[in-house]
Amino acid sequence: MGQVLFIVWRESVEALLVVGILHAWLKNGDHHARRGLPYLWIGVAIGLLAAIALGAALIGFTEVLSGDAQDYFQAAMVLVACVLIVQMVLWMRRHGRTLKKDMEASLQKSTQDGHWWGIALLVALAIAREGSETAVFLYGVGFGQSGHVAASQYVAVIIGLGLAFLTFYILQLGGKYFSWRIFFRATEIMLLFLAAGLFEAGVDKLIDKEILPIVINQVWDTSWLLDDSSTFGSLVATLTGYRAHPAGMNLIAYAVYWAVIYLLMRRSKSNMAQKAASRPA
Repeated sequence: MGQVLFIVWRESVEALLVVGILHAWLKNGDHHARRGLPYLWIGVAIGLLAAIALGAALIGFTEVLSGDAQDYFQAAMVLVACVLIVQMVLWMRRHGRTLKKDMEASLQKSTQDGHWWGIALLVALAIAREGSETAVFLYGVGFGQSGHVAASQYVAVIIGLGLAFLTFYILQLGGKYFSWRIFFRATEIMLLFLAAGLFEAGVDKLIDKEILPIVINQVWDTSWLLDDSSTFGSLVATLTGYRAHPAGMNLIAYAVYWAVIYLLMRRSKSNMAQKAASRPA
């Protein structure tokens, strides 16, 4: 439940940020710009429908597939969710600072050219992107993998949405204790650990299918400290990739994951520094 709540909260805040930027620009613009507001909400509706359709399709695939095919599909979706989370973190690091300016520039061009449906398309793509990522992430942590959704998971989604609106409101206040920069940096770290947990879950499935070797059956046993089969331990395992009695392959995969993340972050930082240096003073 906790991981579902976190994913819905984080992704909803990002979607609200996009809608908030576009809505503020259109509402505070001239009469011509305000004509784009209905198209903004049309785009939001289209994006939400696209995300819901993907979520329904994922659950539908689970009901159609069976046996090994279902296991392979679920393993693939877990690993896809991991890759998407890492990609999203890297994208936000590259574009987070200029997101507002880029979106407003695109909006200005659409309003000047009278392409109101361009606004709807821009919003629809943004919402569909966040929504589809949310659907894949939720499926990756077990949401709907059995073909149905538990009541507790629906509750987690509702709470996550409520917290997202509350977080968005607090951050919009612009208080000295809160900022978008701090928020995205903190959740960026949490997302990378969540991706690590998904990667380990995918590795577990591949080990079970004998696609990956175990290497060592059990490197250690820390279940006396934190059992990953307990309620709290299972949450920690999902959010961090923790294993109470990991196989050798689990440790190798975990080390490889963080090594790749380090290289990607270093490369992203280097590219950002080069772009900043090439800008005219």
